Amino acid sequence: MSRIYYTKPSITELEVAYATDAVRNGWGEHCYDYIERFEAGFKKHLGVSHAIGTSSCTGALHMGLAALGIGPGDEVIIGDINWIASAAPITYLGAKPVFVDVLEDSWCLDPKRVAAAITPRTKAVIAVHLYGNLCDMDALLDIGARHGLPIIEDAAEAIGSRIGDRAAGSMGSFGVFSFHGTKTITTGEGGMWVTREEALYERVRMLSNHGRSATQTRQFWPDVLGFKYKMSNIEAAIGCAQLERINALVAGKRRVFRAYQERLRDLPLTMNVEPPGTTNGYWMPSIVVTPGVPFDRQELLRDFRAAQIDARDFFWPLSQLPMFSPCPVNVVAYGLSQRAVNLPTYHDLAEADIDRVAALVRKAVRGPERTHRGGPRHE
Repeated sequence: MSRIYYTKPSITELEVAYATDAVRNGWGEHCYDYIERFEAGFKKHLGVSHAIGTSSCTGALHMGLAALGIGPGDEVIIGDINWIASAAPITYLGAKPVFVDVLEDSWCLDPKRVAAAITPRTKAVIAVHLYGNLCDMDALLDIGARHGLPIIEDAAEAIGSRIGDRAAGSMGSFGVFSFHGTKTITTGEGGMWVTREEALYERVRMLSNHGRSATQTRQFWPDVLGFKYKMSNIEAAIGCAQLERINALVAGKRRVFRAYQERLRDLPLTMNVEPPGTTNGYWMPSIVVTPGVPFDRQELLRDFRAAQIDARDFFWPLSQLPMFSPCPVNVVAYGLSQRAVNLPTYHDLAEADIDRVAALVRKAVRGPERTHRGGPRHE
């Protein structure tokens, strides 16, 4: 029986050829060629004005927050269900993450909770598009405009997700992306910072180069204390190849999600949402079992492991982690984790393997109601 990985990259001869060229020729005056090419292609794909390749999404978020002037005593609002990489950069700057509850259907920020959490110390809101699901950006942008707050998009998991013709990551003051090996497109590690705002771009560009201004004529003269979060030329070469294949890679993710959806549609559970007028890149298909239905997440994960199937825990509420203070008032966030699991996904996951995964989910999800003829509440 073959192993089903929870996710894996799609690497072809194109990626190998570009990376090989970068290794052989990407030195000296050519050491930035693939970085510049990747940045140009990515900003064109998103429809934004500026892009900066980074060593990670975390680093991109750190620099963007620093460029906004966020520091000690400030507060940044963020959803309580997230990976810690979305919150950690807030703390790097001495600011405080304020965890608010999420929506039951999208698992993303609840705009009403965001509005209620704003104080005179609030300096920004980070909208994390979780597992490919989209935040309610129109509502959040309206809140930001009314309160003079930048809305930041953490689109690490949302390549391929769109609201109409607006790509995830392109709507806020700035957006950040991840190209970790688990993501829809990858550079191994790596990330991207993007914006439409010229002045903000110039600040981040300076910070990203050890604080050296683009107009500084003295060599090795930083104007401010900056960062070293630069993407390598070899990583960018792989990214250029992945970007050429991005539509096929996203289509593969969407195919896998629809296959799960069809096989599980009569069970008492919900999956990633795709509201009318949106497109979900479905980075990580996830199930959330309906409250009250008998379900043991750990038992399902054990069954997966026994069958050589990898799956993932749904993220924990960040406020449950030992470095933060508990926020049990976030009842949706606190109720999700134990009812939820991420299912395996990669662009060429075979139908027979999807059958294997679905069969174990069906075995694990038991309850008095087994028929939701309209399918999981995904729309």
